[in-house]
Amino acid sequence: MEKLTPKELNALISLLDDTDMEVKTHVRDRIIALGSDVIPFLEKKWEDSFNPEIQKEIEELVHFLQFDLLKHRLKDWKNSPDQDLLAGLWILNTYQYPDLEFEKLNADMHQIYFEVWTAFRNDLQPYEQVRIINSVLFNQLRFSANTKNFHSPGNSMLSNVLDTKKGNPISLAAIYLLVAKKLGIPIYGVNLPNLFVLTYKSKDITFYINAFNKGLVFSRQDISNYLEHLKIDAREEYFEPCSNEDIIARFLRNLVVAFEKLGEVEKVEEAKEMLAIVSP
Repeated sequence: MEKLTPKELNALISLLDDTDMEVKTHVRDRIIALGSDVIPFLEKKWEDSFNPEIQKEIEELVHFLQFDLLKHRLKDWKNSPDQDLLAGLWILNTYQYPDLEFEKLNADMHQIYFEVWTAFRNDLQPYEQVRIINSVLFNQLRFSANTKNFHSPGNSMLSNVLDTKKGNPISLAAIYLLVAKKLGIPIYGVNLPNLFVLTYKSKDITFYINAFNKGLVFSRQDISNYLEHLKIDAREEYFEPCSNEDIIARFLRNLVVAFEKLGEVEKVEEAKEMLAIVSP
């Protein structure tokens, strides 16, 4: 990858509003070839520029480079052996918040875990353990269902859900899941049609949890009834734990729908690109 001096970069960027399309395309290609390291420099140039044409060009370049970086990270995540859920959610989160650091998200999640851990006891029965998690997440910390803006893209951005304390079924379930994993409890995600839920699954006991409804506990029979009501055939996957890859893919499908409802055509295509990486 070539390295340019600030002076050379300045000269290159000043050509972004050239009227000759061939020059402009060549300049764009050269800047893109420099990779994401050039983003801070471009952002500084945007602030210093009074030329709306150049500012617009810089915005597009920065977005292209940031999105390219996100796709590389997503590919690495997909190919990683553990497919860490929080890391996957952070990568997704950088789509709308490119400056968000993983450490910040990790620290915020650790704080929530700490609140639950303080109230938690390992010697309790599974139902009691779940009752404590529910009490801390939904009563003390006041996480709740975002019924007003159910299709908002913000529901798929973990940092946004942590800030507003409102989310959709899968984002609230993801927070629950991350806390449970840290506590060492066998709670997993379950990919139901139209609803994402959790299951507590050990060799002795299995039950289900709806994080969108304050951690309501329900049974396998309830899922059968739910599927029957939707006139959907009961498949085994609707009762069993899903993978972290499934969870990130579902987040991305929600994002596609969210942007479709807003009529954001370019973002719909980008969300589909991300989905194709995770779930080809």
